[in-house]
Amino acid sequence: MTATGVRARRGGQRQRQPQRWFWVALAAPGILWLAFLFIVPFYAMLAIAGGRLNLIFEQPVAVWNPLQWSSANLAKAWQDVAGAGAFDGPIVIRTIVYVAIASVLCLVIAYPVAYFVARFGGRRKGLLLVLLIAPFWISYMMRMLAWIDLLQVNGYVNKALGLVGVSPVNWLGGLPFTVILGLVYGYIPYLILVLYAGLDRIDPSLIEAGRDLGLGRTRTFIRVTLPMSRQAILTGLLITVLPMLGDYFTNQLLSGTTSTTMIGNVIDGQLQTPAFQAEGAVLSLMLLLILTIPMIYYVAATNRSSRSAT
Repeated sequence: MTATGVRARRGGQRQRQPQRWFWVALAAPGILWLAFLFIVPFYAMLAIAGGRLNLIFEQPVAVWNPLQWSSANLAKAWQDVAGAGAFDGPIVIRTIVYVAIASVLCLVIAYPVAYFVARFGGRRKGLLLVLLIAPFWISYMMRMLAWIDLLQVNGYVNKALGLVGVSPVNWLGGLPFTVILGLVYGYIPYLILVLYAGLDRIDPSLIEAGRDLGLGRTRTFIRVTLPMSRQAILTGLLITVLPMLGDYFTNQLLSGTTSTTMIGNVIDGQLQTPAFQAEGAVLSLMLLLILTIPMIYYVAATNRSSRSAT
């Protein structure tokens, strides 16, 4: 290599090094934020889950050395979930059923709405999105409290049903339908936004090409639009399903009875009781482990779709 080439190479290395430190400095705040608000609390949860219980004061004692962690709390939590006298097992199944039904309802409602805005919104797409999302700018708690007012025995829903001869229904008396409806109402805007973003990116010429090849509206939707929106559907369901599985506030407000208890309510109750905080930490970690399964599938599906696109 000539002297000119060596000097050019060294100059390029010196030029890349400041750029590398620039991106490191730019990422530093996010890394620190992640460390203090996720990694540290996560390790504290592990320390409590693997710790022991102070029998005198009935307080959990965190053990920070991983070599001294105990599996006693894990065994107790697993016994409650899948043991002979398990009482958390039916609650886990109930949670999965609630979330599955709510997710399907969200998709059935959100997809046509997002499709209409993306395909027929025209210049008013932004306005339509604002009108759809504006009610959800109000806090989640305030929206659930509004539902309580609507669904009371003497609320507007029963008054409207009374006009057609239907007797009042105790919607807040522990009905699974009410809890599922609350989950749908609480998380559907996230699905609408993700579906709209995916449908809006579909090239209209591809849909027109399907129509030109003799496909009708229905077959064009099934053969062209639906497959091309698969990634958006998967992303939207991931964003809605994961928080639904850990949700406890919706059931607590709209039902509050043991017949509709979800796993999030069990974890919340254990974390509020010092003697059961270690088991609550174990259940939280078990739930987190379960939630990583759809996340890994999503990452794998995204990588496959990106490789096929290239």
